[in-house]
Amino acid sequence: MKFTIAVLLLMALRARSTPVEPRHSLVSDANGNLHLVNPNPYTVIDAELEPFFNAETDIVFRLFTRSNPNNGQVLFWNDPASVQNSNFNPAHPTRFTIHGWNGDGTSGLNSNIRNNYFAVGDFNVISVDWGAGAQTINYISARNRVLAVGEIVSRMINTLVSASGASRNSVSVIGHSLGAHAAGNAGKFQGGQIQSVIGLDPAGPLFSLGQSDIMALSDAQYVEAIFSNAGTLGFNLPLGNANFFPNGGRTQPGCGIDLTGNCAHSRAHELFAESISSTVGFRATRCVSHDEVLAGGCTSSGPDAMMGGEPSNHGRGVDGIFRMNTNSGAPFAQG
Repeated sequence: MKFTIAVLLLMALRARSTPVEPRHSLVSDANGNLHLVNPNPYTVIDAELEPFFNAETDIVFRLFTRSNPNNGQVLFWNDPASVQNSNFNPAHPTRFTIHGWNGDGTSGLNSNIRNNYFAVGDFNVISVDWGAGAQTINYISARNRVLAVGEIVSRMINTLVSASGASRNSVSVIGHSLGAHAAGNAGKFQGGQIQSVIGLDPAGPLFSLGQSDIMALSDAQYVEAIFSNAGTLGFNLPLGNANFFPNGGRTQPGCGIDLTGNCAHSRAHELFAESISSTVGFRATRCVSHDEVLAGGCTSSGPDAMMGGEPSNHGRGVDGIFRMNTNSGAPFAQG
């Protein structure tokens, strides 16, 4: 017994004397689960735990329309016939939805957003399933794939245009968390020609301004960012032409203590989905500055604007920093 206690004491002393680098942080995946992430880009991950991801072959595009609202038709970026033989209608607006880390085509934001679109009109809603690259224990790997995902989404847009005559002016790409940056990259590869990119609480960990693959205001004719957990799981600075900060953009009513920010992080896609079909809408005040919003205030500095919605604010000259309040539960909109 004395020997065992001595060994344990020695181990404890060694542990206390060994420098520990505080590298891990909590990051939420697309399904609302929290993971400890090591943000060290040099961390070695066992190849058996990190399967190879080929964006060209592993991303699955599923088309939903009012004619097939629940069972998606698979489209291929390198097969124009898959578009021509589907329910895709170039006369209808096209909306892509992109999930985040550890999500896939079944992630709830996809069905919630498309159901709200179908409630107001005819749309081609295409879910981007990059689960083969997003479902990994290594957040770094998933983060570093947003560029490749965006490029393949861009190729799919090119195929829609060439196979059906669809206009890029009718295409919007919507993404949550890592999916927001993937959406931005799709717009980058399109030379900023598509109508809108909507980033729903763009991921914050391992992203910084100036990086080539971060969502940016030049990614589309109109870029909107909705921040619901800025500074924790979401990015902390404005990224779009118009930047909306519901309830200040950091915490959300109805989320309780929410120490990790998971509830607030997911609120962005819930608010956007509701905004599509809401008859009340999310009217926001244009504020003087981002710093003012961070401080908890907002002095009106221009015309109000509606957050999200269908159609988007494209072509309306909406830009700047906006703030509004929401209800603590659905329906969230206060008008």
